[in-house]
This record gives sequence, structure tokens and C-alpha cells, in this order.
Amino acid sequence: MKKVLTIAGSDSCGGAGIQADLKAMSAQGVYGMSVITAITAQNSMGVFAVQEVDLNIIKKQIEVLYEDIEISSVKIGMLSSSEIIKVVYETLKNVNGKNIVIDPVMVSKSGYYLLKEEAIEALKEFLKIGTLVTPNIPEAEILANMKIESEEEMILAAKKIKKLGAKNVLIKGGHREDNCTDILLTEENEIVKLLGERFETKNTHGTGCTLSSTIASYIGKGYSIEESVKIGKRYITDAIKNSFSIGEGVGPVGHFVDIYKKAGVDFE
Repeated sequence: MKKVLTIAGSDSCGGAGIQADLKAMSAQGVYGMSVITAITAQNSMGVFAVQEVDLNIIKKQIEVLYEDIEISSVKIGMLSSSEIIKVVYETLKNVNGKNIVIDPVMVSKSGYYLLKEEAIEALKEFLKIGTLVTPNIPEAEILANMKIESEEEMILAAKKIKKLGAKNVLIKGGHREDNCTDILLTEENEIVKLLGERFETKNTHGTGCTLSSTIASYIGKGYSIEESVKIGKRYITDAIKNSFSIGEGVGPVGHFVDIYKKAGVDFE
């Protein structure tokens, strides 16, 4: 079994962050491990507080895992400050981390800023370590410093982000109103369009975390970038289709829908 690491924040609600990452990784048949960078207080209504983890503890979590375990790939999620970004960057370089998928988490669905404004430039520098970066449209607009309203602008933004140093760029189109096609710009500068299916549901908590973790899982299993992205797209589409409510706000996607069905779970 391949071992895959997530370096991200903890979501007390269980729908996003390392909790979503570990669920997604388990669903793909890999062994998930976690380095926690921050603890959030959140529920289905939103994020209410964030406590960053001590830099030395973040560094040590990464080091001891690599000292003992062969890690096939890494998913990067919430890195809330420039100091955390730098320590993760330096530590991963020191341990020769490979197959790194970066989900540039910036703002929660409820509008809570999970990345400090002064850390944006550090995040851009961090992309140089990435095998793949997976921004949604608002995140891509910040990274590329441009407005995105069309498929052509998604492609242009992907090219600008690639110039920052990431080998491959996947811009997710879910925030567009006319369609939800994703754009993958490969290391060879090929453009792959992944058509999306939109569902009438508010329960989309953790979609970005789930997608990037799934992609990282398949890269870790030896699949190509394009194959991994296509499998990830199919998985997240099915997970959104089978999402459910757990409170009054935005519910999680169905990471384990097959297991839930076998267990006779009724979400009505």
C-alpha cells in the first residue's frame, strides 16, 4: 500500500482539511498520514477561529515521518502564514519530498481568510516545489493577478501560474456560472479540458481538499498527472452528487458513499 501525506489544517467539522484528505485517501486505497499546520474551530456554518501550530512541531512532524516511512506523494493544504509556508518548503526540500500537490487554500466558503495577505508572495514562491497546483478561480485570480471570467482567461491564468514554477496547473471551474469545466495545463504545455457536471446542492464543503488528495493518491500510485486528475474529477463529481447535510449550513461531500450504502445509512 502506498503512503500519502497531507500537510494541512484540521477541520473540527470533519468535512474539509486533513479530515477530508484522510477520508479521500482511504477511499482511493492508500494509507493517509497527516502533518497538522493549524487547528480551526468550525461547523457547517463557517470558520470561527484559527490557531496555528508551533513551527518546530510542524517541522518535526514532517521530519520524523520521512525518517521512518517511504512517502509516495504529498498533498499541501492550509498554510496560513509566510513562516509556516517557509518551514514546510525548507523541510520538504531537506527530506527530498516528491510528487507534491498544492491546493492553495486562501478563503473558506464562509469567507474566512485562511491565508494571511502578507503570505501570498511566500505562497507564490512555494509553488516552485509543486508537481501540481490546483487553485479554484478566486485563488487563480490572486496567483495570476488577473480577472477570470472565461475559459480563455482560465488558460491564460494557468500559463501565468505555471511561470511561477509549478510543473502542472489545474484550474477548477466550479465558481463559473456558465459551466464548470476544469483546465489542466501540463508540464509539456498541453491543455486538457475536463468537462464538469453541476448538481443542485449546497453541500460542497471540502471539495478542493477532496479533489487534491485524490489526485495526490493516484500520483503516489504511479499514475500520470493527466490520469490522476481525470480520476480525481470523476471521484469528486460522484462525491458531490452524493453529498449530504449534517447541520444548518454547508454539508460535506460523500467520501465513502459505497460504504455508507452498504451500511444502510439513510441521509433523509
